[in-house]
Amino acid sequence: MTDAVDVASRSVAVPGGFPAGGRRLVVYVVFDRRGDVDDYVPLALAGLREHAARVLVVVNGKLTDQGRAALEPVSDEILVRDNAGFDIWAHKAALDHVGDGLAEFDEVLLTNDTWFGPVRPYGPVFERMGERAVHFWGMTDHAREEPNPFTGKGVLPYHLQSFWIAVRREMFLSEQWASYWRELPAMPSYFDAVLKHEAVFTEHFTDRGYTADVAYPSAGYPTDHPALFNPDLLMDDGCPVLKRRPFFHYPPFLDRHAVIGRQNLERVAAHGYPVAAILQNLARNVAPKTLNADAGMLEVLPHTDTSYDPERPFRVAVFAHVASPASLTRVLRSVAVIPVDFDLFVSTVDAVSLSEIERGVADAVLPHARRREVRLTPAERGRDMSAFFIGWCETLRSGDHDLVIKVHGRTPTKRDPNAVRYFRRYQLGNLLPSAGYVANVLALFQREEGLGVVFPPPMHIGYATPGRGWHAYRERGLEITQRLGIRVPLDGVSPLAPLGGMWIARTEALRLLTDAEWSYEDFIKPPGGAAVLSKVLERLVPLAAGERGFHVRTVLTPEHAAISHVALEYKVDQLSSTTPGYPVEQIQYFHRAGWMGVGGAVAITRMYMRTNHPRTMQALNPILSPAGRIARGVLRRGKAAVRKVRGLPEMGEEQ
Repeated sequence: MTDAVDVASRSVAVPGGFPAGGRRLVVYVVFDRRGDVDDYVPLALAGLREHAARVLVVVNGKLTDQGRAALEPVSDEILVRDNAGFDIWAHKAALDHVGDGLAEFDEVLLTNDTWFGPVRPYGPVFERMGERAVHFWGMTDHAREEPNPFTGKGVLPYHLQSFWIAVRREMFLSEQWASYWRELPAMPSYFDAVLKHEAVFTEHFTDRGYTADVAYPSAGYPTDHPALFNPDLLMDDGCPVLKRRPFFHYPPFLDRHAVIGRQNLERVAAHGYPVAAILQNLARNVAPKTLNADAGMLEVLPHTDTSYDPERPFRVAVFAHVASPASLTRVLRSVAVIPVDFDLFVSTVDAVSLSEIERGVADAVLPHARRREVRLTPAERGRDMSAFFIGWCETLRSGDHDLVIKVHGRTPTKRDPNAVRYFRRYQLGNLLPSAGYVANVLALFQREEGLGVVFPPPMHIGYATPGRGWHAYRERGLEITQRLGIRVPLDGVSPLAPLGGMWIARTEALRLLTDAEWSYEDFIKPPGGAAVLSKVLERLVPLAAGERGFHVRTVLTPEHAAISHVALEYKVDQLSSTTPGYPVEQIQYFHRAGWMGVGGAVAITRMYMRTNHPRTMQALNPILSPAGRIARGVLRRGKAAVRKVRGLPEMGEEQ
């Protein structure tokens, strides 16, 4: 093999720079699970066309009419193929498609839709790299790493990152180039794409005498993977592309390496690139809680108005659901601080107190309330959620309002009294605490046309929500998202969602939920403690907004931010006290160990075996899983019988 490589290297043509007036072919690969094309793709291609004689777009999978309309003005040809082999096999398909016509070009750029740009101009990079006499060059590289992080052994070779590889004619007209693509192995998984192409491409050709270069070498940065860890420094140095991965990678991993997504977005905005195009794509394709963490989407807002523009008002509707005159008083006290004109819609199931509630709404001192309407909803099922999505559906669909503020007066039952008190303070206190604060929330919607929903982060004080936010609701949530055509990924552990049932949103961001034909029967509590629709819908609000390209933000007052942070900081410190390593390593350790349950002998033994003897447990799993299900079923039935005798509520009942 060594002799063959030596012979090949002696036959390599001398590299040249990119000639004046040269012709460049750009092959750009697109994949979207919907077949659409988000706004950032035409932005990237429009800039590349200035530096290309021909732009060939390869679409992996399907292409909708919307997608084709977006691509046609910024490309010369669109090739649609089956989604197989990732962007690597799409590049191969493009090269095969061009065939002998490749000889018409001086450089071929193989790239894809895994980056945003141009966040800085393309021109300086093309000019600088065009002057270098090389066979191929990349935008960024990855340093040699041992052991290989993908396999845990061996070496990950130094390589140019495959999202941007430019190849000169001395290389792409060679037999070595043709044989590489002719012998390209199948790539059924992402790891195959990395290990069988990206990690070996550079070494394969440099070993055969071809010369490579990189526009922004990792040696000039503090980490071996600057595209992931140092995008801010790359942008400062003029790099025109920003990888998407820093905004959807596992948040504890990015935390371990101090990658600050919010800072990167601020850099992007400072360089004039439309951040809205980034957030539109991420909202549609990244689980909301992951995006919230990676991009730093929490806003701590002051009580003094600092940014609202009264010359750009919204048509605002407030929807308030109350159970009694007392809860109405509580809610209207918060609604009264809204500093802009709004229509007020109040719903209740309390027929006995209806007239009193109507008088309370009519007499309330609400300087900015224009239209006031009270409605009796026909059933208690679903409470504020059914009242909103069914009782006011025609109002929500009318198009008369730009923003909706959804609040209610209900409080949790069968909770610790202090938790109930804090629930009231936390929910309304982080949405409608003061006129200045509300003005600042409205200003967020003014600044960000893609902002769809704002709500407080899920509570963790007085609640055991962290780690089990989906509870029993995930399965029904998946069923509803599939039915409504929502393809935004669900968060894996706990959803980022307005779990208190209160939010401020654009009506358009809620359209998938408000246009659905719900019935009060849908909100009937299912037997056996199954998922209650009202709780499921709370968890789907950010997903429905994301499907339409709207991102969400969480908001806190300075007071609640302080309370939340110190409480969470202390809890994390205590949870970390018995496990070594960084949080990402601790999390991975416990995930390997699996569910602890109540910490009995069986659970501890199972965790030990999963951690220290994973292969044995994998072999035993087909046997242990059915046995475990049977045992758990017996225990559940036994506990249910005991609880019934004692007159306690069934496990899983809404508390």
